[in-house]
Amino acid sequence: MLANSNQRAHYLRPLLTTPFFERSQYLVETDTYVPWSGYSTPDVFSSVEQEYFAIRNSASVFDLTPMIKYRITGPDAEPYLNHLITRDVTKLKVNRVAYTVWCNEAGHVIDDGTVFRFGPNEFHLCTAERQLDWFLDGAIGFDVQVSEVTEQIAALALQGPTSCAVLKAMGLAGVEKLTLFEMGHFKLGELPLMVSRTGFTGDLGYELWIAPEGAVALWDKLMEAGSNKGIRAIGYQALDMARIEAGFILPNVDFISAANTVRLRRETTPFELGLEWLVAMEKGHFNGRRALVEEKKRGSRRRLLGLEISGKKPAHGSLIYADKEGNIEVGDIKSALWSPTCKRNIALAMIDAPHFSTAKEFWVDIYVHRELQWDRRMERAWVVDRPFFAPDRRKVTPAGDR
Repeated sequence: MLANSNQRAHYLRPLLTTPFFERSQYLVETDTYVPWSGYSTPDVFSSVEQEYFAIRNSASVFDLTPMIKYRITGPDAEPYLNHLITRDVTKLKVNRVAYTVWCNEAGHVIDDGTVFRFGPNEFHLCTAERQLDWFLDGAIGFDVQVSEVTEQIAALALQGPTSCAVLKAMGLAGVEKLTLFEMGHFKLGELPLMVSRTGFTGDLGYELWIAPEGAVALWDKLMEAGSNKGIRAIGYQALDMARIEAGFILPNVDFISAANTVRLRRETTPFELGLEWLVAMEKGHFNGRRALVEEKKRGSRRRLLGLEISGKKPAHGSLIYADKEGNIEVGDIKSALWSPTCKRNIALAMIDAPHFSTAKEFWVDIYVHRELQWDRRMERAWVVDRPFFAPDRRKVTPAGDR
């Protein structure tokens, strides 16, 4: 028997809760949670539709705390990161953020994430999954310290057209001057508050980073400042809708980490994901460079493309064919959505060579479940640019209030 009945043994609650749980738990009307990196996080608070439209029409708050965070310091922090990831870290200025991927020596993507530069020899690297073993192996021979600091930093994503107005109402003077992928440093009481103009929605938005002891105060300040600006807490499902519209990829959905694949040829390269702009070949050697040089010469075996599909039924997990009869299979759908904002049936699809470069039209085999019956439909699809949704407000500086 526990001495304090209010305490629960760790084995009775295998998933952690974030510092914001004290406030967010009372807003979860659906009681639906999903696991994320060892934490329990809301899947839906009340309504997926209302939460999605908060992202696109007002302001949304998403708990980012479970994102895995690493602190990288030391005299060799810059050359170490330049060897580890595909982007050229020497071009990343202090108080700037960059999206990147890192690969194994075969050029296969292990994960993607964001790298934050705090000083000449201090960085943070945020990842979707835990990578400490890989990072420590790569640190051999470098004078660098790599440590996980996930539990030391509470984080919220504030996204949507009124997000800047909310932060200004909180008293963060000058926050509107932050450019895309820039960090700013503020105070919440006596605690440092870091704000980065980053996000996973493709819209105007910010991510807020603070020590766990300031989490409740930050939540309360945001909700008070956004009370007349349509602020709403959102769960994973609404965020997933927005990220598909933005054309952003998700590990274990659009690609499998090379560290986790068990079947041959299931690994994915940056070129196959359409992320060649993240690969700085000119910077010198980095993990996977030789293999990527060879791939660039011979061409990729497949490519992730944006598709628009006729009809309104999302094509989750559907197979893709070159012909309407379904004789020539050329790929499959990774992520799909009927976009409420774009009013289009969109998808991220992996298409085999040579079809991804030669064909402009495909056929998608969609199964529709209605009233306990399955109907099969072969719908026409065509290649479109991604992102599917890219409002100007995402990049405009100074940021507007809507």
